[in-house]
Amino acid sequence: MTAATARFVEAHILQTIPYACLNRDDTNSVKTVQYGNTLRTRVSSQCWKRAARTVFEEHLGQAALRTRRIGEKTTRHLIQAHGWPQPLAERAGAHIAAASSIKFELAKDPEDPKQTVDNKVLTNAMVYVPDAAVADLAAIAVEHREELEKAKDITKPASNSCLPAGRVTAVLRSRNDVINLFGRMLAEIDDAGVDGAVQLAHPMTTHETDIELDYFSAVDDVTAAWGDATGSGHMGHAEFSTGTFYRYAALDLRDLTANIGDNPEAARTLTEAFLHSFIQSLPQAKKNSTAPHTIPDLVHLTVRSDRPLSYAAAFERPVPAAREGGFAAASRTALAGYAQAANTLLGTGHILAAGWAGMDTHNLTGLGDRHTSFDGLITATLDTALSPVPSGAAA
Repeated sequence: MTAATARFVEAHILQTIPYACLNRDDTNSVKTVQYGNTLRTRVSSQCWKRAARTVFEEHLGQAALRTRRIGEKTTRHLIQAHGWPQPLAERAGAHIAAASSIKFELAKDPEDPKQTVDNKVLTNAMVYVPDAAVADLAAIAVEHREELEKAKDITKPASNSCLPAGRVTAVLRSRNDVINLFGRMLAEIDDAGVDGAVQLAHPMTTHETDIELDYFSAVDDVTAAWGDATGSGHMGHAEFSTGTFYRYAALDLRDLTANIGDNPEAARTLTEAFLHSFIQSLPQAKKNSTAPHTIPDLVHLTVRSDRPLSYAAAFERPVPAAREGGFAAASRTALAGYAQAANTLLGTGHILAAGWAGMDTHNLTGLGDRHTSFDGLITATLDTALSPVPSGAAA
């Protein structure tokens, strides 16, 4: 890391979401939280992190694969890329999964759930590997094709693999920039865990919200054309809400450097890609029926040398609606006021850069320099966070 004093790059975002259901719980209800003794709409951090990771992967042209079906994925690659016959490819995929140190089970037969399917293996834990790892696993199978042709099918969880466990495990330990940034939890394989550099909070509304229950019906086109009956072909209901959300993420430059090594160019590339991705991302649940494709009202970026600092407490007292309606403007004012007070209390010497860009044309005292675009804001932030330390300067 070239700028020794920069530790955390933070993003504070206010975004107004129209009628939508970005994230649901196990009962198909909108996720909520009680905060400041009022009900807020919430989106889980895992949900928004996945949305940001998807945009990040597209931005970088890399992908990571999280699955219990790594054996089946390898099977398909052997058939499509190497022209293997399906029975042998299925055996190879099963032996790949069985060669790892992860316990596994056989998949159930879709037509008879009481029966299992030979050579269709599911690992008990999801592996998380670079997408290119599938080709690497297939290459091991190709190299050991003769052994696989003579090997027995995998017919029970205690079956042994004819493939080299060390090489398979090494592939499952591999990582790319996606994993270096977001981390990996894989306790079943020694030394496969990666501490993520990104910390992401659960977004929640800055104000009290109500959950709307939407009743809907679907027309049966044949019945409508024939006119021989009344009523709908289907009825149901779904939950939705609206609101202005506060979103927060912090990227630890020290952890990122530990994952990628002392590579200032790579650190800048990954940090820039993450900031763009976090700003632009939006969970895709029910997108076809709600299309809630807004952009942030405000993005505030900071570079700190001491510790992460969320401004969520700015909204512990729910923001009231303006006389003419709306929460966005009041949320921006509350955020700027809290930021100024909190940083005055902690001391501004730990803030190396602060800036903002957004819809508001007024000066938001407490948020630093105003920029006309998100791109300009990100560039200025990174110039400070990752600029080289002057020659002779103290680290």
